[in-house]
Amino acid sequence: MNLTGRSLSTLLDYSVDEINFILELSHKVKKEKKEKIFPKRLANKNIALIFEKSSTRTRSAFTVAAFDEGAHPEFLNKSDIHFGKKESTKDTARVLGRMYDGIMFRGFKQETLNNLIQFSQIPVWNALTDDHHPTQAFADMLTLQEKIGELKGKKLVYLGDAANNVAHSLMIMACKLGMSFVVCSPKSRRPYSEIISQCEKIIKETGAELEFSDNPVRAVKSADCLYTDVWISMGEENNPECKERIEILKPYQINNKLMCATENESTLFLHCLPAVKGMEVTEEVFESKNSGVFDQAENRMHTIKAIMIATLT
Repeated sequence: MNLTGRSLSTLLDYSVDEINFILELSHKVKKEKKEKIFPKRLANKNIALIFEKSSTRTRSAFTVAAFDEGAHPEFLNKSDIHFGKKESTKDTARVLGRMYDGIMFRGFKQETLNNLIQFSQIPVWNALTDDHHPTQAFADMLTLQEKIGELKGKKLVYLGDAANNVAHSLMIMACKLGMSFVVCSPKSRRPYSEIISQCEKIIKETGAELEFSDNPVRAVKSADCLYTDVWISMGEENNPECKERIEILKPYQINNKLMCATENESTLFLHCLPAVKGMEVTEEVFESKNSGVFDQAENRMHTIKAIMIATLT
């Protein structure tokens, strides 16, 4: 399958076969890494890493993945390049497109990412915007494949604040891969309606199931995996609405009682990190034998490496 030159804006842009191709490649490059095999498929490639939002896992994953494959990653924060202020996004994109082979963008507006794609004319990868987080979803699915095997028909329950980028990309990915995906959240914190509509079209083709619930105990029954994310996203800390949001989300905390309510002793717990333990998840669950969060964090590197290889070579 040839994905050369493709950008990754949202998972809606990729077919089921293309997603599976990247996941298969992710398994391959992870195995190579463990066996200390480094083919250097990205030798002499230069990668621009643009960060409007800081990150531990994203920066580390892109940097190590690039070095492993022989590429040179260059970290650029918004103050380094006067991004969108002294120089327009359009002009920055045209300059970087002439100097780099690929661009990673982690920031706020989806529109900014789309401008980078349009005007740079090189592959651009969405490492987080306000609306989507596709590289995270690839790591999530690689982890699920490793932990529970074939994903079609498996039940994945997302609990808490689902009106965010992680829930959006996870829902799209689960629907494309034929899973049973349950969004368990207050009605006021469900995914954006337009993304739900797009997923409802997808499940007609893939046979996936999509359900919405505000009853955590009922929603998690027979779940293969419970997933959550922080209730207050980066950049929202000073939002006066956040205190009220925390109050309405308290019943959706993943704790030992809720894990037991799955009636499945092997139910996996996942979290994209960083976690606020004691809020969306308890320390007990986070540190339990059912937790796969650090395998999930490592898999950011392997799936990102696969995405870069697939779109640059």
